[in-house]
Amino acid sequence: MASLPMRLALLLPMAGMLWSAAPARAAANGPAGKGAQVYCYMRSNGNNHNVSWEASYALIKRQGSGLFKTSPEHAAVMITEAVVEDPGSFPDCGQYLGDLFGGSGRASASTNTTSSSSDSSEIPNWDADDRYSY
Repeated sequence: MASLPMRLALLLPMAGMLWSAAPARAAANGPAGKGAQVYCYMRSNGNNHNVSWEASYALIKRQGSGLFKTSPEHAAVMITEAVVEDPGSFPDCGQYLGDLFGGSGRASASTNTTSSSSDSSEIPNWDADDRYSY
């Protein structure tokens, strides 16, 4: 019969492999996957970015099990990772991912503020509706 250290030497690497596979499955069913599902579903049904983002971020914050609240930047990355890992579950959602990081909506807003300001020394006013403010 094998000694205890020998058994542990064989079983610990196998346990590590099982633990490393668990987060990948949990990500698809966890807050990230659900947030991506909500965001992509709402966007594909005609909702704008802000409404879809608020709903998916609220879901991620409430269903997260960590000690600290998930930051908006991290939630955006979580949604992106969930979509990229399983694009078949989120068809046509890739076109909306840029909006999570200031894509098309941000570019037009920054163009309008720079063209309307007459003094270049002014500090731009931040939108109170900034998606990454707490």
